[in-house]
Parts: sequence; structure tokens; C-alpha cells
Amino acid sequence: MRPTRPVSRIGRTLMACAASAAVATVGLAVSPAAAAPAEPATTTQAEPGGACTAADLGTRHPYIKTSEVTPTITHFKGWYVTEGSTGTQSVNTSVQTTISVSVGLTGNVEGSFAVETLGKVGASLGLNVQVNYTSTSSTSTSVTWNFRNPGYYGLYKGTKKVTGTYGSLNCNRVQQDDGSWALKWIEGADTGSYTTFTTLEEGAVRCEDKVPANSIMRKAQDLLDCGSATATAKHPAGPVPSAKAAKARHEAEKAAKAEKSVKAIGSPAPATRAALNCQPAAYKIDVPGKPLNWSAPLLANDGIRLRESTVFSAHLDNWRLCNVTEHNGVIEASLWNWGNGGCATIPANIANQEQAYLTTTTCGEDDLQRFYIYRDVPGSSRIGVQNKYTGSMMGHDRYADGELIRQYSSGRQDGTGTYTLTGV
Repeated sequence: MRPTRPVSRIGRTLMACAASAAVATVGLAVSPAAAAPAEPATTTQAEPGGACTAADLGTRHPYIKTSEVTPTITHFKGWYVTEGSTGTQSVNTSVQTTISVSVGLTGNVEGSFAVETLGKVGASLGLNVQVNYTSTSSTSTSVTWNFRNPGYYGLYKGTKKVTGTYGSLNCNRVQQDDGSWALKWIEGADTGSYTTFTTLEEGAVRCEDKVPANSIMRKAQDLLDCGSATATAKHPAGPVPSAKAAKARHEAEKAAKAEKSVKAIGSPAPATRAALNCQPAAYKIDVPGKPLNWSAPLLANDGIRLRESTVFSAHLDNWRLCNVTEHNGVIEASLWNWGNGGCATIPANIANQEQAYLTTTTCGEDDLQRFYIYRDVPGSSRIGVQNKYTGSMMGHDRYADGELIRQYSSGRQDGTGTYTLTGV
């Protein structure tokens, strides 16, 4: 048995307008009396405009919008070889730049969506790119090379850095030319950027060597600053400072610090709202055709869980859509809970984690509290729910009383991320 809890001031104000159980302005249908079980999720590859099923409402897939491949030197050392110093030598190279694999806001590769994104990058470019979180070495490493001729060499390690942007494909209802409705993969609201790199390459190059344009070796040759006094002068055997390499390293360090500073600032604390503009209808967010539904927590450190509605539920299983907007057929809304007066959110301290749990908190101006709702064709009230900030879909790991509602970057591919919005 769950005890009741006094409703907040916002809750008391909003309950006064709870007479209606329909939200005509956003076109949500009340759940039919007997909901058919959702079909299994589609196994065909998601393509823009392709058909999807109700089970896909709670899933998303990436598609690559832009890609750029840039040969990049990660380690470098100018080295002079004299007649008496030819042969095999191991040379310690200095770090030029560090490349870290990342997808979206998380700064790393967390969850299946990120892995699928990088897999699509590699497939579209025909490159073998890193699909797990890793980075190039941030410390000096040695290159062993057999110097057959004297001269000025650039010892290097490098890779092809791959950057770009991605979008997501989500299943949603689309009205066709004849007025009928169908479920199709559409471009979702969330986008992001990615960074990855190909297999590392190492070697040695001289100014006089003929190398392919736009190659890793050519980038290393550029750092030799061929034609400069340093490059043309005679030197003792050993390291030769390169002003061009030093400048490139400084610029890379400056850019890395700026990026790190931006990430450290993060999102400011949400500003609380004095009031919410909520639709009058109240809903249960059900598992299709089954008795369990989303129930808000009584305790601040708990999450939203699957529960069965009873006379003791104290409206913790009743939700309203607030500050609703709609764009290209996709609703964006805050989910306000009637029972505890809070708004559904992903906790900020774990928002970057796969399977972070959903909870409620004081309503505020915060994208972690905003959700996209993808809908089935009219006559059905099945939906998929996506967090605006993280881009992840809501779902549950297994159907069980007390099971937490969590975020899954690609959604639950078995259809357990599809829910129904049942008018109270």
C-alpha cells in the first residue's frame, strides 16, 4: 500500500481544471477498451519515409547527415640523420594532438545508438573507424625506423580524423496525400555531432619525398616546414625543432582547452516555473494491454516505476501534458504528475548514462524535463517517449511490478518502449 501525499500548490491549481479527458489540440486519442498487443519491432533497416510499426514508436536509429575526413598527425618529431647515424633507430615523438571518440552530448560512446552511429559512418565512407570509446595517445611514443639515407626526416604517427553530424529516425504517424494515416520513419527532432578516427599509421618522411596529396604522410611532411632555414640547414644527428609543428601543437592544445572548458560549464541549474500551462486531460501511461503503468515516486531519491493502479495510488499514476508544442506532427511537452506535483526528468548527474532512470523533480525550464511524443495512427493511443536533452527513448528492462522506467539510447528494440496514453 502506498500512502497518499499532499498535492503541491501547483497541483491544487491544476486539479481544478481536470474536468475534461480529451486533448483535442494535440490530437491524442483515448485508449480503446481492449488494446491489441503491439507487433514485434521491425527487423528491416530504418530508412527515411520507410514503413514502421507501433512497436517502433519507442525506438530510434541514426542517419549520417555530414562527414568530413581529415588526415591528422597525432605525434611528430623532426630528426636529422647524418652519414654516421643511418640504420635502425627508435625516436621519441611528441604529442601534436589527441583525438577522442565521441557521439553527441555524452562526450564518449555510451549505448547502442552511438555504436550504430559510428558503424554507419564507417559504412558510408568505406573506412574502418573506431566504434567504441577510445582516444589516441596523449603521451610521447616512439617510432622505430630504418634510416637508409642521411637527411632531414619527420617521424610521425597519424590517422584520419572523421567528424560530422547525425540525425535520428523515429517512428511517427504521417498523413498521406489521400488523407489516410500511416506509420513511417521520420527525421526526429534531435541531432548531434560525432568524432572518430581510423587505424593509426606511423612512418618517416623527408622533404624531397613524393607523397600523395591529402594523405597522412603529406600532413607530416608539411610539419617539416620544407623550404625554411631549419629544413635546409645542416644539423648534428638527432632532433630538429620545427616551428611549424610547434605552432600546430599550440593551436591544437588551445582548441582542446576551449572544448574542455565548454563541457565543464555544463547546463545551468533549471529556473523554476511559477506555473505550468497544462492541458486539462489526465492520463495513465500504460503498458499496452496490461495493468501496469507509470507511477511517480513519493521519495525524492526514487524513480518512476511500473505499478498497478489501485484506490491507494493517490494520483501518482496520473499525468498531464504541459507547455505543449507540436512540430511536424511530433508533440513536445512536460509530463506533470498529479500526485506529487513534479515533472518527469532524467537526473542531471546521470543524464549521460545508458539506462539512467526517470524520476520527477520541481518543474523548471530544463530540456531534461521536456519530452517528444511519437504517436500511432488516429484511433490508437500508442506512443513512444523521447527525452529532448539526451535524445534517448523511454522504456523498461522487463515487465514487472516496481520496474524502473529508464532511458535507452536506441530505445527498446523488442517493443517494450511503446506505451499507451489512457484518458482518466
